[in-house]
Amino acid sequence: MQDRKKTRELKVPGSGRKLAARTAPTNAVRDHVRRADDIGVSPFVFARHETFHPRFGWIKKGYDAALKDPSIFLQDDAPVVLGVGKNMVRAIRYWCVAFKVLTEREGSSRNSHGLVPTEFGSSLLPDGGMDPHLEDPGSLWLLHWKLLSHPCWASAWQFSFGLFPRLEFTADDLAGGLEEWLAREAPASRVVPSSLRKDVNCIIRMYAEVAHGPVVDEDSIHCPFVELGLIRQLPGQKRTYAFNVGAKQGLSSDLVTAMSLEFAANLSTSAKTISISRLLREPHSPGVLLKLNESTLYEALEDAAVVDPRIRLSDTAGLVQLAFTEDPQALSRAFVKRHYKGNVRRRIVA
Repeated sequence: MQDRKKTRELKVPGSGRKLAARTAPTNAVRDHVRRADDIGVSPFVFARHETFHPRFGWIKKGYDAALKDPSIFLQDDAPVVLGVGKNMVRAIRYWCVAFKVLTEREGSSRNSHGLVPTEFGSSLLPDGGMDPHLEDPGSLWLLHWKLLSHPCWASAWQFSFGLFPRLEFTADDLAGGLEEWLAREAPASRVVPSSLRKDVNCIIRMYAEVAHGPVVDEDSIHCPFVELGLIRQLPGQKRTYAFNVGAKQGLSSDLVTAMSLEFAANLSTSAKTISISRLLREPHSPGVLLKLNESTLYEALEDAAVVDPRIRLSDTAGLVQLAFTEDPQALSRAFVKRHYKGNVRRRIVA
């Protein structure tokens, strides 16, 4: 029988369904895989994307449509309004919620599921927003970060980037690790392996830099997140991939600092410091989710500290920490704005 003390129900925004959410996993995935229970409870959500990864223009299109009509995704004419098929309508709706640019309207009934802009979506995507058409590469990094932040509505993504211990892998490796993780964390789950495989395939199509022959795969053309360079196909090995660890093209020092401060805020509302080791290695930290190495992370924070006295790096008895004098959540938003305003910052390039 399922231990009621270890699970509770959590409704997925815009779905009307309730899923078991983690409050205290019963076992570690493996001895060398660390857990992130202190970051918060996220639901287990799989294969909600209708096999479609996010494509160019989808996030803006979904945001604008919901801004005009919060119930647009349930309307019969939604395919006409959005200019896509019915399955793609559901996919756009899912990705807009997963990226946290839309959320379920407060007080909406189980049958209405109206979606409205989040604070993040309202700052980024409206005409006149920070980057409505996602022309700045940093916007894709922000969306990647938001996709994986708590609460995460893409569990396979959360595992793959935040908990999976291998740097080189095949789709079978990733699917097997995901299945093992789910079996340990939610033994009562009834998610079928085919759903996990759909997520794994979607992750690879969404992020992997794949060497193409004379015919270019249509999926890769429509996936902006390939530009992040997080996953590559190993040369001469069609089915083997690797995470790229180190500096990243288009990821600014300001954004790395913003994500580090947001991570610190999620861990503690009162602390005024966080160690670089936690920012680098803690599950779901910027170092882990962005696949950064220590020198890249340190240099980004050092560059940001030069232009903003509210943060600084300190080294006490060999323990290097990021210190901040104000609320880290507010500081995080300030660094995001700094990125888009084009103030003095250093681009981290591969």
